[in-house]
Amino acid sequence: MDFFTILAVALGLSFDTFAVSLSYGVILSSIRFRQAIRVATVLAVFQGGLTVAGYFLGSVISSILKATDHWIALALLSFLGIKMIVEGLKKTNENETKDFGNTIVLLTIALGTSIDAFAVGISFALLNVVIWKSGILIGVVTFLASMTAIRIGKSAGERLGNKVEIIGGLILIAIGLKIFLEHYLAS
Repeated sequence: MDFFTILAVALGLSFDTFAVSLSYGVILSSIRFRQAIRVATVLAVFQGGLTVAGYFLGSVISSILKATDHWIALALLSFLGIKMIVEGLKKTNENETKDFGNTIVLLTIALGTSIDAFAVGISFALLNVVIWKSGILIGVVTFLASMTAIRIGKSAGERLGNKVEIIGGLILIAIGLKIFLEHYLAS
């Protein structure tokens, strides 16, 4: 597989993390550069790392994963999205900090948005792709997309006020539904 094909795959995989990062920027409109790097790095490591992990685990669990990956992503992202919507509806103090910046929440989001990368890694194993270069490229593209989206979201978040958690929650649910429908309709 050539560089541009892998780059196209990396761009496709980064759409979910772009949307999540946009939510981060919107909800945490006071996010600092160092925090944004942390979020983007975690998302990039999961995206690139799960591609590599999928490659190495390959066909061993592909039939099990293929049957449940969309359900896992839907459940994780919907749970977080509903939680954010509920908290956004209850939010009264504009300066109140929610746990969207919590490490466990970040890791859960990173896992939920990277399940497709794991499946791509499995397909890469079947195509004999050079996985280390591909994993690094996917991680770099994800990092850049995430940093860009956080900046865009940060600008929008300052204008949206206290309803940003509801918007972020809806975005997470939409991502979960998108992943679910893509897999369900492809069956």
